Amino acid sequence: VTGVQYYTGQLFDMESITKAGHEQGCRVGFDLAHAVGNAPLKLHDWNVDFAVWCCYKYLNSGPGTIGGCFVHGRLTGVPQEDGKVVETGNDLKRLAGWWGQEQNSRFTMLDSFNPIPGASGFRLSNPPVLCVASLDVSLQVFAKAGFDKLRSKSLLLTGYLEYLIDNTVPSGHIKIITPRDPNQRGCQLSLLFSHNAAVVSVSSALAKGGLIADVRKPNVMRIAPVP
Repeated sequence: VTGVQYYTGQLFDMESITKAGHEQGCRVGFDLAHAVGNAPLKLHDWNVDFAVWCCYKYLNSGPGTIGGCFVHGRLTGVPQEDGKVVETGNDLKRLAGWWGQEQNSRFTMLDSFNPIPGASGFRLSNPPVLCVASLDVSLQVFAKAGFDKLRSKSLLLTGYLEYLIDNTVPSGHIKIITPRDPNQRGCQLSLLFSHNAAVVSVSSALAKGGLIADVRKPNVMRIAPVP
């Protein structure tokens, strides 16, 4: 399931979705490519089973860098402080790399896989150092700023952009298809143009002014005032 819909920018209620899925006996995982670094995430508290994401969008790690993966601690055999039931997660299909093998048997080259409890058991091999370095620098900025402050600024910037579009663009030319409720979106606004050619010309004009938007043909522009 997606956390933030890439086309419309809608932010979904992941806690409710997870609860509903579990009530039906399902594992619940999320694609957070457009959510991480953009919207508040409390995956452990929401009891999400797993999630994956890239880091080159809102986490600003640069193109081609590493992605991320979350697996709830209760699925890794690690006792949970919040009392959640501990499982082995054996039903989860995953890549098993030698770097995740318990250290005592890592170099014995057994034909069985005994993962290290916790996140370390999901390691495959050494990560690329330069990719980790660029991501680390970005995460330091996030940590210093504090995500609550970033989210507050994001709400203000996106709300102001919404206000400008509503009050300066002539009626009938553009429709905001992102939810109007700030709690149902990140910092992305998706604009539906009434004329297909206009979206390209407007995007080009913005680029000349130093503003980069994303065009999804035939007639949608995604623009995000990232804090």
